[in-house]
Formats: sequence, C-alpha cells, structure tokens
Amino acid sequence: MASTENQTTGALSGIRVGRVAAPLREQVLEGLRHAILNFDLKPGERLVERELIEQIGVSRTTIREVLRELTAEGLVVVIPQKGAVVYAPSPVEAQDLYAVRASLESLAVRRFIERASEASVDALRARVDEMERVALGDGDMLALLQAKDRFYDVLLEGAASPTIQDILGGVQARVRLLRATSLSQPGRSVHVIAEIRALVAAIAARDADEATRLCVEHLNRAAATGLKALAAERAAG
Repeated sequence: MASTENQTTGALSGIRVGRVAAPLREQVLEGLRHAILNFDLKPGERLVERELIEQIGVSRTTIREVLRELTAEGLVVVIPQKGAVVYAPSPVEAQDLYAVRASLESLAVRRFIERASEASVDALRARVDEMERVALGDGDMLALLQAKDRFYDVLLEGAASPTIQDILGGVQARVRLLRATSLSQPGRSVHVIAEIRALVAAIAARDADEATRLCVEHLNRAAATGLKALAAERAAG
C-alpha cells in the first residue's frame, strides 16, 4: 500500500491550488485532468479520497465534486468495492472509440470541404504549424493535446455540423486519453504532423475522397499505435 501511496503522491505533487485566480474546484479539476492525460496518474490507478484531500489540501466536498465531473467526462470510473479509478479502456472499448472517431471525423472532413471558407483552411494550416512547434519543443503531452484540440476546433467549426460536434463532445475526454496514449509512443508525434499536413493539403484542394481516405488512414495508424500501447500496459499490469 505504501508504494501505491508514494506513486499517487508523486503524481499529485504538481497540483497547486490558489485562493484567488480560478475557482478552487476548477483548479483541482484541471490539475487532476492534467495528471490523467499526462499519465502521471496511470489507467486503472485508484483515486482514494483521503489521499487526494491530504495531498491537494482541499475539502472532501471539493474532491467529490471533481471526481463526479471526471466521471461524467469519462476519465474516471467508479468500480464497486474498489471506488474511483482512472479510466482504462479495454481493447474492445478502444477499438470502438477509434471506429467512432474514424466515422465522425471523416464525415466532419467532408462537411468542412463543402462548407468552410478559405480562411478556415488557412486556420487549419496554422494549427498544424502550432502542433509542429509543440512537438519539436519540450514535448509536453498536455500542450500537444491542446494544440491538436485547437486543430479539431477549427475543423468542426468549419464543418458547421452541430450533430457531429455534439456526438464527438460526448466522448471527447476518452478520445483525448486515446490520443495521449498514441502520441506518447516514441516517434509518433512526428508522424502525426506529416499525416495531418497531408490531410490539410487534400482539404485545401477540396478533394473529399482523398481527404477522407487520409483521415481514416491517420486514425487507423493511431489505433494501431494506441492499441499496442494499451496491450503493453495491460501485460505489465
């Protein structure tokens, strides 16, 4: 038990809460979300209320509210007789999430090509440039995820489809966890930049068939990398 507590203590050491800036609950929520997406808190790791209260220095009420929010996002699950744990997708769940992404994101690409302006295409290029700067910089996983989120924000805004946006929003947190799993693998971020640049080039050419093919191909590669990493984690566990 001591080793688990030490591991959790280390994972939470970066969470700092103030009393003035953002509301306390939001600071704790963002800190725990960062720890999960950056794998400081590992998939399957228990989130014990007492330890969280002691290490972060906030009330039980705040911790419970934050855990409820993370559960609603899909980053935390509550298991009977075990309590709250970091979400660890099974291979079948991960495959289904990747399949959902492939279907919805390729449709979003088609809608973007049909509906978006040239200014939106330029914005996509700018977001890819941002992703590349982050990937070639200090390699901070959360910063890279946020840069990729901004790319998808532009894509979905240009697609102008509230239906696609709402459905993807329902699985956004778990999708980000899968992205983090894939992007954390050595060398993957460099390949991602090249794949996204090729996709944006096809979008700019208004070639819907080629853009859709490249979108699905990108997600298939992400799935292969992510599923391999998940399998290795389960075997190690």
